[in-house]
Amino acid sequence: MSKQIPLAKQARKVLVGDHAVAEAVKLARVNVISAYPITPQTLIVERISEMIERGELRADYVRVESEFAALATVYGAAAGGARAFTATSSHGLFYMYEMLWWAAASRVPLVMAVVTRVVGPPWNIHDEHTDLLAIRDSGWIIGMAQNVQEAFDMTLTAFKISENEKVLLPVAIGLDGFILSHTAEPLDVPSQEDVDTWLPPRNSRIPYTIEPGGESITMGNLPGNDVYHAILKKYMDESMESAKKVIAEVYDEYGKLTGRNYGSLTECYRCSDAKYVAISMGAWSGDILNAVDRLRDEGYPIGLLRIRYIRPFPEEDISGWINSMKGVIVFDRDYSAGMGGVLASEIGGFVPSNVSFEGVLAGLGGFDVSADEFRVIIREFIDKVEHEGTVRIRKYWYIPEIGR
Repeated sequence: MSKQIPLAKQARKVLVGDHAVAEAVKLARVNVISAYPITPQTLIVERISEMIERGELRADYVRVESEFAALATVYGAAAGGARAFTATSSHGLFYMYEMLWWAAASRVPLVMAVVTRVVGPPWNIHDEHTDLLAIRDSGWIIGMAQNVQEAFDMTLTAFKISENEKVLLPVAIGLDGFILSHTAEPLDVPSQEDVDTWLPPRNSRIPYTIEPGGESITMGNLPGNDVYHAILKKYMDESMESAKKVIAEVYDEYGKLTGRNYGSLTECYRCSDAKYVAISMGAWSGDILNAVDRLRDEGYPIGLLRIRYIRPFPEEDISGWINSMKGVIVFDRDYSAGMGGVLASEIGGFVPSNVSFEGVLAGLGGFDVSADEFRVIIREFIDKVEHEGTVRIRKYWYIPEIGR
C-alpha cells in the first residue's frame, strides 16, 4: 500500500453518474480506453473521448467494431503493461462474455464500468441487475454503486484494487442505468495532484509484460497437464479471498485521502439493534433506507444491509449480521431462471433454519419501486413472521398492476 497522505483538496461538482465514472478514469491517468457505445453506457465513453480531444487526458482511445473487440483491446493493452479501461451494458456485456474469462484467468489488472440494463427480449433499455450478476462466475471482482459519489469513488479505487500484487484480477463496477447513470448529483472530486500521490502509475512488470524482445511466456495454450487448470483456479480463489482485505485497506487509505470512509464489502444501516434486516444492492438501496426509517418510526425493528461488492462474496459480513436476526428479506432487481433472485439464492444458503427468510423479485424490466412500496412489502413480511412464526419464502414476485 502507498504511504499515508494528507486530506486532499476537493472540488464540488455536479455530474451524472456516467460523467462521474469518466472523471475517475481521467484522474486515474488511464493509458488505453476502448469501448463500443451502448445505451445507457454511452455518456461515459463520449465524455472520455472529449477529454482526450481537449487534452485533459493523455491516452489512446481505440475505436472498435464491437464490445468483444473492445474488451480484447484493453485486455491486450493491460497485458502490455498499460492501465486500461472499458465500459458497457446489457447485450454488450454478453458480447464480451468469452473475453471476460480470458482477462480474469490471464491475471491482468483492468477496470470496466457496467451500466446495468435489462437483457432482452423484449427490447428494453431500462434498469435491471441481471446483466452484471450474470458474470459473477468469471473471476472478476464485482461492485455496485449506490449514488454518483460512490460511482466515482469505486471506479477510482478499482484501479488500485485490481493492480495490487495480492489481487491481479479485473474489476467491474456497476451503476444503475438511467437511475444513476443519467441522474445529476453533487460530488466531491480530489485534485489530480493528490490522486497522483495516492495512485502512482501502474507497475507494468506486474504480473508480467508482453513486449517485443522481452521474456518469452505462454498464454492460452493447451497445458500439458490438466492439473494446471485446477491450480490456476485455486490461485484465483486465493486472490479473491485476498481481495477482501485489500479492498478494506484501499478504502481505509482512500478515506484518509478524501474523508469518505466506506469500510469494506458491505454497509449496514441501523442494524445494531435490529431484529429484522433487509438486504439489497445498488441505487434503490436509498429508497429502502427511507423505508427503513419510516418503519422504525412505526416501531418495526428493521435495518438495511447493503451489498457493495458481490465478488468476492461478503460471507463473513452477511453471516455476522443475519445470524442474530429474527428475519431476513432480500430484494433482487435480477432473475436467475429456475432459481429466483441471485442475491436471495446466494444469501439464502447462509440463513439459519430458525431465521425467517423471504426473497423478493421486484423492479424487473426497470419499473420503479417507491420507498412506500418497500415499506409495505417489509411490513407485511415482519407482520407475517410475528403472527405465524418462522416463514421461508424463496420467491415473492412483486409486480404492480399495469396502469397504476
